[in-house]
Amino acid sequence: MPGDLPLDELSSLIARIQGALLTEETVAHAVDLLAEAIRESIPGAAGAGVSLMDDQGRRTSTGSTDGLVVTADELQYRLGKGPCLEAWAGAAPVRSDDLAVEIRWPGWSGPAAELGLRSVLSVPLLHKTEILGAMKIYSTETAAFNERSEHLLTLFAGPAATLLANVQSTEVPHRASRELKDAIASRDSIALARGILMERKKLNSEEAMGELIMSSRSNGHSLRSVSEQVIMSVSNQQRY
Repeated sequence: MPGDLPLDELSSLIARIQGALLTEETVAHAVDLLAEAIRESIPGAAGAGVSLMDDQGRRTSTGSTDGLVVTADELQYRLGKGPCLEAWAGAAPVRSDDLAVEIRWPGWSGPAAELGLRSVLSVPLLHKTEILGAMKIYSTETAAFNERSEHLLTLFAGPAATLLANVQSTEVPHRASRELKDAIASRDSIALARGILMERKKLNSEEAMGELIMSSRSNGHSLRSVSEQVIMSVSNQQRY
């Protein structure tokens, strides 16, 4: 989608968060890190937050970039309604372009607008079949977010949910699960294979990534498996 973060930048951002989460001690620190990264990455975002919830929709951990987000989120939890809770319950993105005239969340949108918040976008944190919670961004401008913002935040939510699921299950990230370690190994393999294709075929970063994805789909193999085949082909050539 035109205007999205380049794959290199998105990959670097996720890698930075992965490294940070592996050195933090609690889920609370993890969601704080994610909230700040989201605010920095989505154009128009004045504040951001991440909320983890149990299967009853009760929050278990939250992270916010500032006091304004904390106040808006706390009001959602007290009322039991709002864009974050709706994104969690419906497992789908929720957006409002003007909270001053929003009617979906009586008792929340009006006070949120009085705080100076005018736009909001929230997406669910999905890990396999589980909904861990939701992440949201706020703006003081009307119609600050669009389909591109939604697409970008959803792209971000996938790996973020995987990371949080593993951190949440261990509480001490140094004991990261095999799944998380495999995810990091996959990222490194993919990055190396992409570099090989860029050098071998004179492609740019996105073209090389696109070739890996196309090969994965056509062969029915995982992206990591395809990447390892590319790496192995170089190793075999160097033997002869």
